[in-house]
Amino acid sequence: MTPFKPFNRILLTGAAGGLGQVLRDALQAHAHIIRASDISPLAPSRGAHEEVHRCDLADKAGVLGLAEGVDAIVHLGGVSVERPFEDILDANIRGTFHVYEAARQQGVKRIVFASSNHVTGFYPQGVELDTHAQRRPDGYYGLSKAYGEDMATFYFHRYGIETVSLRIGSSFPEPRNRRMLSTWLSYPDLEHLVARALLAEDVGHSVVYGVSANRDLWWNNRHAAHLGYAPRDSSEMFRAQIERQPAPAADEPGSGFQGGPFTAAGPFPAV
Repeated sequence: MTPFKPFNRILLTGAAGGLGQVLRDALQAHAHIIRASDISPLAPSRGAHEEVHRCDLADKAGVLGLAEGVDAIVHLGGVSVERPFEDILDANIRGTFHVYEAARQQGVKRIVFASSNHVTGFYPQGVELDTHAQRRPDGYYGLSKAYGEDMATFYFHRYGIETVSLRIGSSFPEPRNRRMLSTWLSYPDLEHLVARALLAEDVGHSVVYGVSANRDLWWNNRHAAHLGYAPRDSSEMFRAQIERQPAPAADEPGSGFQGGPFTAAGPFPAV
């Protein structure tokens, strides 16, 4: 018997990136066809259950075509690190606008948007936040993600397109430093989070921090409980090896903020 899948086709942008490669496989459980897209080269389609398209998110017509026949969009595409504003503009700001406009024109009603913890990166480490806390973006990248969250709110109230914005912490196979003991999101928890963002009902525009069940959390997801996200992993198993690393210097740029080094990146040379 063919397993039930709630979607016929899901569009995954940013499919060539680290998290895109993880979700390209994981999303197979939820859709008959995954349409994988990136500006970077992608591995070829692995069968009738995949479509592979190379597309620049700054190309409005191209993004419109990507969304044709799509039931939901998982939008990871864009610049994922701090860069000069001009580099962020096309991929993260224009690109996100193009994704939402394509969803509107093609009748897509659910988007999972990869936001970032850097939307609130200028809070001190150790301060507990929930998703109602005032945003404090820590750079152009964080600003672009705050813009994306506002875009999601607008398109829900104006056009009824629902979004779950994932303020992703640090998603890697394992945490790399002391900061990530608080911000780490395991790959299995990422997959579970995206599944809940796709499948939960009546989400409107919901915001959730993408973080595992770490011991020393800075983020509280009480306002996102309706999503049913229940992380199972914890960074605690890596604590001993991480704490063998040299402690950061007290004057290390960004060391006291939740956004870490993003808070000290730039200013960038004029071009």
